[in-house]
Amino acid sequence: MRGLRRRNDPNKAMAEINVTPLVDVMLVLLIIFMVTAPMLSMGIDVNLPRVKSKSVDVTEEKLVLTINEAKEIYLNKTKLPLGEINSKLEAIFSNRIDREVFLRADKNVPYGFVVEVMSEIRKAGVDKLGMITEPPEEIK
Repeated sequence: MRGLRRRNDPNKAMAEINVTPLVDVMLVLLIIFMVTAPMLSMGIDVNLPRVKSKSVDVTEEKLVLTINEAKEIYLNKTKLPLGEINSKLEAIFSNRIDREVFLRADKNVPYGFVVEVMSEIRKAGVDKLGMITEPPEEIK
C-alpha cells in the first residue's frame, strides 16, 4: 500500500490557486479608475456661439484649437502663442494622414482675431477646418 497515496495526505503539494486576493485587488483598482476617469476629461471653458448645424462624429482623437475670451489659444489643452500655431501643426501633421482641425472660439472674441488664427491654421496645410458651436436654446 505504499505506492497508493491518500487524497488527504498532508505532504502532497496543493494544486489550487486562491484567487480571492486577486479579485479584491482588481475591485479596488476598478473603483479607483471609475472615480478618477471623469476628472481626466476636463477642458477649457469657452462660451460658444449657438447655431443650428449637423453634429460631428468624434470617435477618434481630434485636434481642437480653442480660443478663449482672453484671446489665449490652446491646442487641445496646451497653451501656445499665435506665432507657433503654424510650426506646431506642421510638426503634428507630418505623421498624420488626415489633416483636420476643429476650431472653438468664444463668441466674445473679435472676428478679426479668429480669422488670423484660421489663416495660421491654413498656412500649416490643414485640409479641413471645422467650427465647433453649441445648438441653439429652444424657446418654449
